Amino acid sequence: MAAPRFDDAFRTRLHDLLVWRRDVRLFRRDPLPDGMLERLVEAACLAPSVGLSQPWRFVVVEDAARRQAVRACFEACNAEALARQAPERAASYARLKLAGLDDAPCHLAVFVDRQTRQGHGLGRLTMPETIDYSAVMAVHTMWLAARAEGIGLGWVSILDPEEVTRALDVPADWRFIGYFCLGYPQAEAETPALEQLGWERRRAALSTIVRR
Repeated sequence: MAAPRFDDAFRTRLHDLLVWRRDVRLFRRDPLPDGMLERLVEAACLAPSVGLSQPWRFVVVEDAARRQAVRACFEACNAEALARQAPERAASYARLKLAGLDDAPCHLAVFVDRQTRQGHGLGRLTMPETIDYSAVMAVHTMWLAARAEGIGLGWVSILDPEEVTRALDVPADWRFIGYFCLGYPQAEAETPALEQLGWERRRAALSTIVRR
């Protein structure tokens, strides 16, 4: 089979997709179409993985009690994070909506199975953390696929990994990568919300390059 050819129009649209990918916090409560989550997981599984290990594990969190346990974990961790903010930042931090846990119709936890036999350990001898990076690549692939469908994804990082692992009753040797909310965003913007709120500014891309 011949490889597809990607023209200038496609590359422009791909750049638009990258620009408009956002970390969403405000969701509508409309459910995702039937089969959509499965389609997004299929797209995520096209991500590269070290040794073709495909170590990602997707836990769809539907049980109300488990969702509440994650919500309580977030509240405790967020209160601690607020207390650690510098005085000049505290008020700004308190105004941020840091979770879509209440409104997003879909909750998804991503773990990495470090003990997977798939891939036979290839590529991990000197850098074992590459198996974790593989799962992160899957998340980013899903993020782009979701945006292409008009669906937002929000990464809830203010959580205790051990508490989430217990709450979701997954194998203890799975490593928690992240907890994600998926749904249709209330609004869309080219500029990240944190930049709009004055929390931080994006660095110029060329400033990240170091030549040796």
